[in-house]
Amino acid sequence: MDSIQLADGALNIEATLIATDLGLNPTQVLDSMRAGRLTAVCERGMAEDAGRFRLTFYYANRRLRLTVDSAGKVLERSATRLHRRAPGTPKRGPGGSCP
Repeated sequence: MDSIQLADGALNIEATLIATDLGLNPTQVLDSMRAGRLTAVCERGMAEDAGRFRLTFYYANRRLRLTVDSAGKVLERSATRLHRRAPGTPKRGPGGSCP
């Protein structure tokens, strides 16, 4: 699967689609999510972006951002290494919820 499935109000993503960009193997993806080491934020597009979703995954010092259409096709993909926060800098706030 090279797309994301939208079914019953949930987004289903195969681990192979995100693992490499996060420095993981597919079997580590679910374990890392369950342990809270891999987190995700989903944002639903509005206005001119209606019908699109932006999915952002964070693991260690890596961020993977996918923009997908309503059919689940990946339109954009961006992988970045993040810098460490300075002590005392607040963590990310709560993300949006999708779908």
